[in-house]
Amino acid sequence: MEEKWWHNKVIYQIYPRSFMDSNGDGIGDLEGIRNKLDYLEELGVGIIWLCPVYTSPNKDNGYDISDYYGIMEEFGTMGDMYALIQDCKSHNISIMMDLVLNHSSDQHWWFLQSKSSRENPYHDYYIWAETKDGKEPTDEQAFFGGSIWEWNEPTKEYYLHSFSPEQPDLNWENPKLREELYQMIRFWMDLGIEGFRFDAIDHISKDENYHMDEKTEKVHQYIREMNCNSYGKSGNTVTVGETGSANIESAKLYSNPERHELDMIFQFELMGIDGVRAGNWEPKKYSLADLKNLMEKWQTQLDGQSWNSLFLGNHDYPRSLSRFGNTAPKYRKASAKMLGTFLHGMKGIPYIYQGDELGMINMPFQDISEYRDVESLNFYNMKLKAGWNKEKIMEYLARNSRDNGRTPMQWDDTENAGFSKKTPWIAVNPSYKEINAKECLNDPDSVFYHYKKLVQLRKEKKVMVYGNFKMLYREHPKVFAYSRNYRNEQIIVICNFTSDKTEVPQMNGLTEKNILLSNYENLMTDKNVLYLRPYEAIIFQTQGV
Repeated sequence: MEEKWWHNKVIYQIYPRSFMDSNGDGIGDLEGIRNKLDYLEELGVGIIWLCPVYTSPNKDNGYDISDYYGIMEEFGTMGDMYALIQDCKSHNISIMMDLVLNHSSDQHWWFLQSKSSRENPYHDYYIWAETKDGKEPTDEQAFFGGSIWEWNEPTKEYYLHSFSPEQPDLNWENPKLREELYQMIRFWMDLGIEGFRFDAIDHISKDENYHMDEKTEKVHQYIREMNCNSYGKSGNTVTVGETGSANIESAKLYSNPERHELDMIFQFELMGIDGVRAGNWEPKKYSLADLKNLMEKWQTQLDGQSWNSLFLGNHDYPRSLSRFGNTAPKYRKASAKMLGTFLHGMKGIPYIYQGDELGMINMPFQDISEYRDVESLNFYNMKLKAGWNKEKIMEYLARNSRDNGRTPMQWDDTENAGFSKKTPWIAVNPSYKEINAKECLNDPDSVFYHYKKLVQLRKEKKVMVYGNFKMLYREHPKVFAYSRNYRNEQIIVICNFTSDKTEVPQMNGLTEKNILLSNYENLMTDKNVLYLRPYEAIIFQTQGV
């Protein structure tokens, strides 16, 4: 595979509303991000992914865009955005913008025109349908609950919305609409944006029954056309598509370089392994063997054809440490380092969600009034109507809500975690007294510095970037281990996923002198056995030392 400038980078995802407030209004902003670029450069990340900062009425925290060319007033101005782009360059950081192209806000001027009259030239920018026997055209349900259809009285039609009623789906069948979107992408590229993350991009094609039609060639035709008419022109723009429906075969179509669509995708098999925000949100049991099979499949079957996106969480999921690790004070740091090692050692580009490098954990919400996410609030109201008691609903929200990952970044142990001088838009996690960036930066053994070393290893070791993947100790019930091989280099990554002490048979090269990175001091071994402590994680370089 041709080497790309971004292959050895690590991407850091910023949720702007919760990252850093510079003007004391309780809401994170662009100037706040600028003020923390030294911190991001210290961590070593090469790309920051900005969740949407465009003008929006915020029905879905910016994923309902009312002006693709403007900046949300709470976040700043276009001047602030341009200053951020320039400052990032001076810190050797590229910006990946988050673009929502499946739908817009119902306050976008396109939609205001579209819904005014069937004769309006913008009417066909959205998806409309007649009533069917006095009822909605189909009985399909939206992702945030309720019907996908909303009545519009002026035109006596329904419009389609895959998510909330305030997020009407754009009509990609309309070539004028598509050209408007490509023109907008070119605008941001001209300003210096070097990457794009495309939200729900597999939803843009609908079949004759108005269902998402990700299995046909049409969605790929649209993406290839977008590539040809926008980011593909530069040859250096990195792209990732959110494709919740993707499997191995469709992933190869989306991200095979020869097809000129996307550089990589977000697939969600790992995100659904425990039932979080999947199906009916019921807990789902899984074993380490299940995790091994899932990760091995994506590591090996895309090898040489497509590039993996490596992530354990983002703004749409609870904190990864609370899901996959151990948040008990005794194990939190070791567990957070283990998860980071597990992920960053694999083939693909790792994504760090803001705060994961500190070991941030889920928020102990006590009442529905503390939640802000539209999906969580809809879930609460729907389950109340269905007869659930409040305690059961709150239990499900505690485990599943997206708001767990959206609480303010924990910068220090002062009021509001150093995020803002005013009460934040969503409550600060009370763990900020112990878990914060200031504490991490003052502790050479912190989660932050372990992540920094992981980021640096990917810059220094081509085997970390291009090495193939081979599972080791496959039958071990507590250990996830694998090797990476590239030319004359080999690394072996060994992770104990439990709070138990365990052991694995000794292999050649698993010695103290060959350790590249570990979350414990000293190696516990004898001639035949390597002993692993709770959540121990080690990267060995066994060739090319």
